[in-house]
Amino acid sequence: MKAQPRPKCPVPMTKAALVQTADAAAPKGEARAPLCFIVDEESTIRRFVSLIMQGTGVDTEEFADGRAMRAAIVDRTPDLVICNISLEAGDVIETINALGRKGYTGAVQLMSSRGAAVLENMKSIGEQNKLTMLPVLKKPFETSAIQKIVYDIKIGTPPSVAARITLEEALGNNWIEFWYQPKIDLRQKKLAGVEAFARARHPEFGPLTPQAFMPGASDASILKLAEQSVVSAIRAARNFSKLGVKLRMSVNMSIESLRALPIAELMSTHKPDPADWAGLVIDVTEEQVLADIDRVIDTAVTLDKHGIKLAIDDFGRGHSALARYKTLPFVEMKLDRGFVTDCGTDKVNAPICKTVIDLAHGFGSAAVAVGIEKASDAIALVTMGCDFGQGFLLGQPMPEERFVSLLKQRGGAMPAADIPQKKSA
Repeated sequence: MKAQPRPKCPVPMTKAALVQTADAAAPKGEARAPLCFIVDEESTIRRFVSLIMQGTGVDTEEFADGRAMRAAIVDRTPDLVICNISLEAGDVIETINALGRKGYTGAVQLMSSRGAAVLENMKSIGEQNKLTMLPVLKKPFETSAIQKIVYDIKIGTPPSVAARITLEEALGNNWIEFWYQPKIDLRQKKLAGVEAFARARHPEFGPLTPQAFMPGASDASILKLAEQSVVSAIRAARNFSKLGVKLRMSVNMSIESLRALPIAELMSTHKPDPADWAGLVIDVTEEQVLADIDRVIDTAVTLDKHGIKLAIDDFGRGHSALARYKTLPFVEMKLDRGFVTDCGTDKVNAPICKTVIDLAHGFGSAAVAVGIEKASDAIALVTMGCDFGQGFLLGQPMPEERFVSLLKQRGGAMPAADIPQKKSA
């Protein structure tokens, strides 16, 4: 199973395309996630910070000014307040004083592009109000700065640690779980699917990524993990459908594991309801496809009978070897992230990315861009005709309960926020 890298994103940022303001109240019967109020007149900054918070397991509410936040804090008490200091510093002072009068015990994080002296002055006003004032944050800042705040005050999901365990140990102790990353329809700007990524929830180290448990894994353990990914995808799709969301699930595995899986038996045993089942996509790498393409094509035809489609991952670098085929039985071709990165600004990379997207369409497949981290790249991909996108800008992998919570908070829908459109000259 492949790992998901943690990108770095400088601010000022773009309109993040998935996670918007969440309702403060958790669904009945469930523990409320930590809550953060974000106050900034710039919606792009609010959404960027909100996206990072959501990815660390913290709910958010966004406010364009302190007045709106002060009204909300009467009924809801956040664990963290992040407040921007604009030129109108009086609004921030009134917010700090209101928090003091309320006896607010959470943390307050001030941020601004103004001088350090202004920030320190505002911080001292907070301290006079006996508030817990965090070290001031100067704009622009990176993603890691917001994540550090969450980790330092111990809210949300703990950060991954550099631990090392075996896959056998993780499977034997039932530590394996699957986190879900949204796949966004770039043109319609809405949730179109979900990809599952394996994690191991260690009792001491917390959630571990595949780098911690996949190296050196035996073929038998890898096969067992692949089987769990399919079963988990069926079950998760059923859970999502109960909220009125019918999503096509994606998992990734090696072609060897795919051929060894008892697919017919798995589908029969777990019997996904056709009314709730949008199907399953299994990603296999382009390198593995090219090693035995005719046999892979036969496998794709067989899987299609069970409502399972194949997709080519890391697509593009070996496309010349596929040129002899007019069509291929792959529902998606997921662009190698090397083509996606900087496709909106790099004059060399942009035409290559466009060519690879056209190739995917020429084969009758949807083009999926992975690793989207910048708004300029998202805008360019829409212009190039790319169908779907995944990446930090659109939403990072999250535990299933977190994904379900967000769906519930939105009444069974999780539309994407605005993807910035290319401005006409």
